[in-house]
Amino acid sequence: MRKIVFILFTIFSFIACKEVNNKKPMIEKKPFGITKDGIPVEEYILKNSSEMSVQIITYGGIITAIKVPDRDGKVLDVTLGFETLSEYEKSSPYFGALIGRYGNRIAKGKFSLDGIEYNLVQNNDENHLHGGTKGFDKVVWTAEPLILSNAAQLKLLYQSKDMEEGYPGNLDVEVIYRLTNDNSIEIEYKAVTDKKTVLNLTQHTYFNLSGDKDILDHKLMLNADKYLPVDESLIPLGELTSVAESPFDFKKSKTIGKDIENNHIQLERGGGYDHCWVLNDQNIGLRTAAILFDPASGRQMEVLTNEPGIQFYSGNFLDGTLPMKNSDLFYENRSGLCLETQHYPNSPNEPSFPTVELNPGENFSSKTIFKFSNRPLE
Repeated sequence: MRKIVFILFTIFSFIACKEVNNKKPMIEKKPFGITKDGIPVEEYILKNSSEMSVQIITYGGIITAIKVPDRDGKVLDVTLGFETLSEYEKSSPYFGALIGRYGNRIAKGKFSLDGIEYNLVQNNDENHLHGGTKGFDKVVWTAEPLILSNAAQLKLLYQSKDMEEGYPGNLDVEVIYRLTNDNSIEIEYKAVTDKKTVLNLTQHTYFNLSGDKDILDHKLMLNADKYLPVDESLIPLGELTSVAESPFDFKKSKTIGKDIENNHIQLERGGGYDHCWVLNDQNIGLRTAAILFDPASGRQMEVLTNEPGIQFYSGNFLDGTLPMKNSDLFYENRSGLCLETQHYPNSPNEPSFPTVELNPGENFSSKTIFKFSNRPLE
């Protein structure tokens, strides 16, 4: 009798495993509301074969949720965001959004190209931030879903008109989100212009790998020997400063909360970490820029990019006024962090920084990967 039970158990286990292995990537689509301007917004849910999903809306190309298993198989959302479109439209600190035309800050909202000065919206005190009053985070993108053999993909398209938010050139932008079966979110950026312009695209998801508390116990490694110190308005001083013997040294993984309250002028100016790190190995292309790890859940996220910099923002301006999705609570200080792969802030005004200029006939291309995995209990 025991032998028969064992055989039946083996058969059922084989069938169950086969069913799991036969899971294929899929995409669901559903309405997510209508903007104040009367434009319908759709939500796409990308699912892979490994119990992971990514939710994206066409408004702002926003990632509204990333659900990924922990070391025990418990699936939890590891991003900050809202439940409704009206909340994103009303007041959002760029939760999950695509950022453009220029991610980060441009001093005094001004830059020059070939002797012509361009004036941008000053939406961050006297500076320009994240594309202006209506950047790429606040427009509705055209979506093209596609199922691949090993991934679920969503292509987003948008044309930014000449002088939109003050930027020259008609810019055609394409962003591809691809959720692969190995629990990676691949993001590819492409763009062309008909007039010389500047461009710095990035993604502004707030991560919390524990899913339910602040990020101070997370451990972070940044593959960078230098960072960009900033002035009082968070504009880079133009210097590349060594991280050695400073709170900005993340060359070896360390707990984020370890040095964040140190008496350091740069931490005081940012209210914590809100700086761009100068990534190593910039001639290599796609390589590891950061590794984020939550010891409690075992979740790990590796960030790979071909960009020269990464902005680490520790959620310093979250102040308990924004409602937490699927909860009666609010997002408190440092309840999430951002790792924004990008060119340096204020590059149009710093000739020594890697160029952000894009000319007609050139093809802008950039790639970032958020790769999720789990580590055993330490």
